[in-house]
Amino acid sequence: MNTLISSSPTHKAGFVSIIGKPNVGKSTLMNLLLGERLSIVSPKAQTTRHRIMGILNGEDYQIVYSDTPGIITPVYELQKKMMEFVNHTFEDADLVLWLITPEEKPENHIASEAVKTLLGVPLVIAINKIDQCTAEEVEQCKTLWQQFFAEAILMPISAKEAKNTNSLFELVLSKMPFHPPYFPKDELTDRSERFFAAEIIREKIFFNYTQEIPYATEVVITDFKEEENIVRMRAEIYVERPSQKSIIIGKQGSALKKVGTEARLTLEDFFQKKVYLEQHVKVAQDWRKKTLLLKRFGYE
Repeated sequence: MNTLISSSPTHKAGFVSIIGKPNVGKSTLMNLLLGERLSIVSPKAQTTRHRIMGILNGEDYQIVYSDTPGIITPVYELQKKMMEFVNHTFEDADLVLWLITPEEKPENHIASEAVKTLLGVPLVIAINKIDQCTAEEVEQCKTLWQQFFAEAILMPISAKEAKNTNSLFELVLSKMPFHPPYFPKDELTDRSERFFAAEIIREKIFFNYTQEIPYATEVVITDFKEEENIVRMRAEIYVERPSQKSIIIGKQGSALKKVGTEARLTLEDFFQKKVYLEQHVKVAQDWRKKTLLLKRFGYE
């Protein structure tokens, strides 16, 4: 529980849950709204596995955005934990920002039943990726979704091209309740530096490997020491089978070296100082299906 911070009675503060199917652009949108790159982004679905809070502060407002995993029907334990993160965002949401694409239909949508359980919580449906379709297709999408969710506000946007995102921010802010800030005004997120270091490495794995490898991989930062001019860290990369370990490492370690080089450059940009990164690959058999291992990896 966060201690409330005193502020002006005209100060606004609230929680915004960003939901939607995998790969719909939730992380891209949150990074854009924050003006900071917090959530990792890749072309692959299910890149986001955790609830990641991004805190946007202004003189008279604080908006706490939650980037969430893409909504799916879970098959194994990891996916169940991911969906629990989504459900938890509904519990404290002051507004739900549902991201869709023009080709999605509201009938039997996997998120529809969950959204319909919201009582009194403002709902904004943002139609993303309008840069990839015609104006007529966008209008047809708006009409269809408005029929199913009459109480929702529909807004076409393009997170990739930052189109209508300023209007979206103004809309979100207008729906925030008057409330003191929930977090100190200099905070950007509730996550630790270790968490983001692990996420950056995992992002590089998503870009450098195909098929099942990215989804079978977890990254844990086991040592982290920040000095005046350098950050030293040790990362353990877990896979589910020995064959996957061989693929991650690559011939004479070439694949792992490439991941490490790309990660180090992004980490140095993130921390604004030199980074020494040590990587080790380990096997945790079927970790995505084991509750104890998921707890150890931070899926609680």
